Amino acid sequence: MAAGRLVVLLGVAIVAALGAVWFSGAALPLALGDPGAAVRWGTPVVSALRNLLAAGAVGCLVLAVGILPRRTSADDGDPGPGTGARHRAQVDGRAYPASLTLAGVFAVAWTLVSAVHLTFSYARAGRVRLDDPTFVDQLVSFATEVTLGRSLLATVIVAAVVAMLALLVTTPTGAAWTLALAVSAFAFQSATGHASQNSSHELALSSLFLHLLGAAVWVGALLGLALLAGRLGKDAAPAVRRFSVLAGWCLAAVAVSGVVSAVIRVGTLAELGSRYGVLVLVKVALLAVLGGIGLAHRLAVVRRLEGGGAVRTLLWRLVVVELAVMGAVSGVASGLASTQTPVPDEPPPAPTPAQIVTGHRLPPELTFEQWFVQWRWDVLITFACVAAIVVYVRWVLRLRARGDAWSPWRTASWVTGILVLAWTGNGGPAMYGHVLFSAHMVQHMILAMVIPLFLVLAAPVTLAARALPPRHDGSRGPREWILTIVHSRWGGFFAHPVVAAVNFAGSMVIFYYSPAFELALRTYAGHLAMTVHFLLAGYLFANALVGIDPGPARIGYPQRILLLFVTMAFHAFFGVALMTGDLLLAPDWFGLMGREWGPPAIDDQKRGGAVTWGIGEIPVLVLAVLVARAWTRDDERAARRHDRKAARDGDAELAAYNEMLQRLGRGEG
Repeated sequence: MAAGRLVVLLGVAIVAALGAVWFSGAALPLALGDPGAAVRWGTPVVSALRNLLAAGAVGCLVLAVGILPRRTSADDGDPGPGTGARHRAQVDGRAYPASLTLAGVFAVAWTLVSAVHLTFSYARAGRVRLDDPTFVDQLVSFATEVTLGRSLLATVIVAAVVAMLALLVTTPTGAAWTLALAVSAFAFQSATGHASQNSSHELALSSLFLHLLGAAVWVGALLGLALLAGRLGKDAAPAVRRFSVLAGWCLAAVAVSGVVSAVIRVGTLAELGSRYGVLVLVKVALLAVLGGIGLAHRLAVVRRLEGGGAVRTLLWRLVVVELAVMGAVSGVASGLASTQTPVPDEPPPAPTPAQIVTGHRLPPELTFEQWFVQWRWDVLITFACVAAIVVYVRWVLRLRARGDAWSPWRTASWVTGILVLAWTGNGGPAMYGHVLFSAHMVQHMILAMVIPLFLVLAAPVTLAARALPPRHDGSRGPREWILTIVHSRWGGFFAHPVVAAVNFAGSMVIFYYSPAFELALRTYAGHLAMTVHFLLAGYLFANALVGIDPGPARIGYPQRILLLFVTMAFHAFFGVALMTGDLLLAPDWFGLMGREWGPPAIDDQKRGGAVTWGIGEIPVLVLAVLVARAWTRDDERAARRHDRKAARDGDAELAAYNEMLQRLGRGEG
């Protein structure tokens, strides 16, 4: 029965893909080098199947990572709370191992279909028929030497490794690492989409990645729940309730990224009347219907599941309409991928040096105002910032609803830090950090030293531990995952004050004097990795000095002051090295920008050294003040404890000391 419904879902996707391709005219014979009808009609069909199978693998892994209850044992390395007989009596647990097996099956099919998609993609791009005698040799060259082919081949390899791991891992940690690998395939897929060559490349790439990931988690987890309905038993209600929260975030991600992608590719409102624009409107309508139906169904089904309703019948009633609409959405999306966009996906006809190097026009000359008026939006960073503020405020409201207090200053600190992050990732620092080394160092100092200080003072881990409800069914929710990471061996190692200081200061030198710097400039993935790394390095360092979030045992206040000033001296040394050096970092980037304003590249680099030495010391001095303040308060608390103890025992400690002095004076010592 489940297999038949899965076939229906795939059939709907195929029909929708064929209909979209027919409407767009993308499958019409080509005047020159026609690859054949099988390739023209088969490419969108295979693309739709690839997307759905990838979603199935990702969704089932998501179920294992944080949704499905599971049985635990004392020797599986993850006992957790409530792992005794009482826990096992309350949890069915049969769906958890089945979800990993199902993820492996989906990933095997994903691998095979991705290989076919690679073949069809080359035939279409190279306008070569499948029966051409040289097709295999040309396909190998395409997959190993051409950027598009390498990305498609990487997807095949990732899917194959995910299939192997999903069938081997048994714990949520193993499932999480496998899920992270599967998500990387969407990064490769994003790089092959429309708008990969125009000036909106990063925006298009980030929006497409968020779109693919949100849709995959939404579709795949829902499909996994439906296929596992017979094994859920008493676990059905909590699993569907948890998925509903996740589905809401996925809907927001798909909607926001879809709008951004449409704006990039459609261009103007008039182009909504084009074939591509009509397909976009159809997709938007289907997503709106899907969101409304999903919300109504979930509210009704969760109540009936909690009331003891028939699990399998209710779950399929929940998903049958949603999956059908999802299949249609996937098919339309595949048709869109094969349809010419109103905005051409091609480089500018007469690119400037800055466009050749960076892919963007050179911004106007940097002045104080330009730091705040120049913006280039990044969908991933913006979505993450909005989500971070929403989640933090919801946690605070949850505490207040049960009568617990939380400092408004900590909330203000969090909101301030996230807003500064949004500006740093989208505004002037992002715009000018791409073309000026000095501006890049401003961006670096803010990411590593300013934002983490606000985040540490907000104590997000402490808030999460207090606000999030614990789980007692063997699964890992957000609270369990946060505490697992914080108390893990690796988490404790990197959070150790000395290690955090070495990472904070040393990684800066390694980053700028290695290929990692140019990788962060030239690739979007490298830029995101840089942002995440320096945020985490700064957070761990600041938390070790002035934070209250959980971590390893903190060193004494004198040692903290010493560690802080050693780090300050290292920053000064690095800044002076940049100021006095004559070797230009990333010369093929900053040296070929073609700027007609501002200082020469080497002089600007020396200015960046001054930024590191001068501006970078301000947050360190703020940290020093906070450490000294915490030290003073700790001494005051110790004095108050001593006074209370003296009041209780009549200052017995002082009396004993005076008596000892008297004995010594009488020569009785």
